[in-house]
Amino acid sequence: MSDQPTQVVPDESSPAGGAPTRPRPRWLKPLLWAAGSVIVVLVLLVVADLVTRTVAEQRVAAEIEKNLPSSVKADVQVHIGGFSVLAQFVGGSFESVDIDAPHAVVNGAPLSASVHATGVPADFSKPIQAATGTLSISQASLNKLVTIPGAKGDITLGDGVIGYDGTIDLLGLPVDYTVTATAEAAGDTVLLTPGKATVSAGSGNVNITKLLQSLTANGPFPVCAAQYLPAGVKVTDIAVTPGHATVTLSASDFVMNEEFLHSKGSCS
Repeated sequence: MSDQPTQVVPDESSPAGGAPTRPRPRWLKPLLWAAGSVIVVLVLLVVADLVTRTVAEQRVAAEIEKNLPSSVKADVQVHIGGFSVLAQFVGGSFESVDIDAPHAVVNGAPLSASVHATGVPADFSKPIQAATGTLSISQASLNKLVTIPGAKGDITLGDGVIGYDGTIDLLGLPVDYTVTATAEAAGDTVLLTPGKATVSAGSGNVNITKLLQSLTANGPFPVCAAQYLPAGVKVTDIAVTPGHATVTLSASDFVMNEEFLHSKGSCS
């Protein structure tokens, strides 16, 4: 027997000193190519959707700004909700659209406005299904835009109450008073229910609630809100804090065009 070690011849199909490698399946390369192609298509679709969303939002904002009355100045910001703008556009309507004008000016009065609309058609000539809006307004701006019939001087906004001055006839003599009232949203109108009243001239407080309620046939004093809003828009809520008021509005089945934005409602 020879004392020389046996020489091992390495397998040329495997790395030196390593295990033999298996050849790649023939179907793997086409699969990887197909997967890569799908990823590229998906990325392109996402980019296209983002571009479409941006263009659509800018178009809606420009259309709204163009149709605003001359008394309204606002830089409008629009956000279209939902997953795919392209799919929504093909379907003919957008799931939701948010419109914001944080620095609007109406007849010289600054305020903030926002609208959340649902069922918004891709064709602007067709009606929007429903919308809820919010107006945020300061006491100073409110006094530039709104008047309370029979009131004189400025409206004041307190903790849940509205204050205003007026004059009432008492036993044939004019009596000046200041009254605080709670405000209740009632669609076309805002109902002011008088609370505490104070006579401007004289000493102490007097209860003149009954006399104040006699100014209207049915208790609370109605103030027409529709005259300040586009036709069909309703007041659904009012929140009053010191120096500030937030008004919630709603509308349905309306076309967001120049005719609507320039219209004014009325109270029956």
